[in-house]
Amino acid sequence: MTADRPVIGLARRVAQLQPSATHAITAKAKALEAKGVRVIDFGVGEPDFDTPLSVKEAGIAAIREGWTKYTPPAGLDELKQAVIEKFKRDQGLAYQPNQILISCGAKHSLYNIAQALFDDGDEVLIPAPYWVSYPEQVRLQGAVPVILPTEESDGFCPSPDALARALTPRTKAIILNSPGNPTGAVYPKPLLEALGRVLRDHHCVIVSDEIYEYFVYDGAAHWSLAGLLPELGHRIIVVNGVSKSYAMTGWRIGYAAGPAPFIQAMSAIQSQSTSNPTSISQKAAIAALRSGGTFVTEMVAAFDQRRRVMADGLRQIEGVSCLMPSGGFYLFPRVTALFGRITPAGQPVRTSADLAAYLLESAHVAVVPGGAFGAEGFLRFSYALPIEQIRSGLDQLRTAIHALR
Repeated sequence: MTADRPVIGLARRVAQLQPSATHAITAKAKALEAKGVRVIDFGVGEPDFDTPLSVKEAGIAAIREGWTKYTPPAGLDELKQAVIEKFKRDQGLAYQPNQILISCGAKHSLYNIAQALFDDGDEVLIPAPYWVSYPEQVRLQGAVPVILPTEESDGFCPSPDALARALTPRTKAIILNSPGNPTGAVYPKPLLEALGRVLRDHHCVIVSDEIYEYFVYDGAAHWSLAGLLPELGHRIIVVNGVSKSYAMTGWRIGYAAGPAPFIQAMSAIQSQSTSNPTSISQKAAIAALRSGGTFVTEMVAAFDQRRRVMADGLRQIEGVSCLMPSGGFYLFPRVTALFGRITPAGQPVRTSADLAAYLLESAHVAVVPGGAFGAEGFLRFSYALPIEQIRSGLDQLRTAIHALR
């Protein structure tokens, strides 16, 4: 660069964007593995199961049959119909094709919503702990994420009274996530109905992220607000996808269902960003939605077993307390009792980030600090690993935490 050439600055929005903590932890873990260190990664947010064979074969068949061209920007009609069938089958919801948008993953669906609906100064309510990308996607539009704290004693579920107090004339939307990431919280039916009654009197959009809907345990049930309070359907957008339920994270197919004007606006934005979701992945997603039920049942049963092993193991570690979650595939234990201790190298543990860094360096176990989810004092553990690795990781954690003084 020549000395007299002016430096071109980045857009202001980039300066306020926080990188994904989950991706950062995964990158550090992979860097250690590249050096030959065996890392047990409890930070990863994807099932370790392989994509079902029938789904992979549908993708291969799509390639052989020439489905390698552009599709309509909003997705293939056949996939939209499969999504419509899924909503009818699982939630009793009735949608039309113009109310469905297929995108490049549920995250992309959420980003399309933010682009289509949020303006400078709009407020978007986000219960905390929250998935790391919710506030960042809001900020990228110039809108303001308003964090709605929840209590561990309430199972990390939002309070209707707290919601009523947080709503203002500037509230454009609220993002609900049940079963939730990072806590595994599942909103009971009465709570969802109570939240809906509060929102009924305030004209804002309700974004319902239901990507973990099948991951429920101990008799818990997933409920969709769109089905419980159909009178709110004109301002509810349901977000889902095939990534978690069918172990298809890399295929990048998500979908949104909601009022036709919202979906039309989101489709227009998508047409100018990605043109369309991958044609081959869309064909595979059709097979997943129409024939993947047995796979989901078996995978969730395996996750339930892992959940119990990991929760029991964490509870046996001095200084760690852990709720048993009713959904998802994460645990969110409290670790504040370990703050103030000193590592063998003489470094103080003051925050969950300090503790996560110590565990990665000393125990070679990757976890995500709770501060990234708006909840300092906690760590997020994914149990999307074989039980043998979970047990090994717990042993390594126990040894490392015992070494703190």
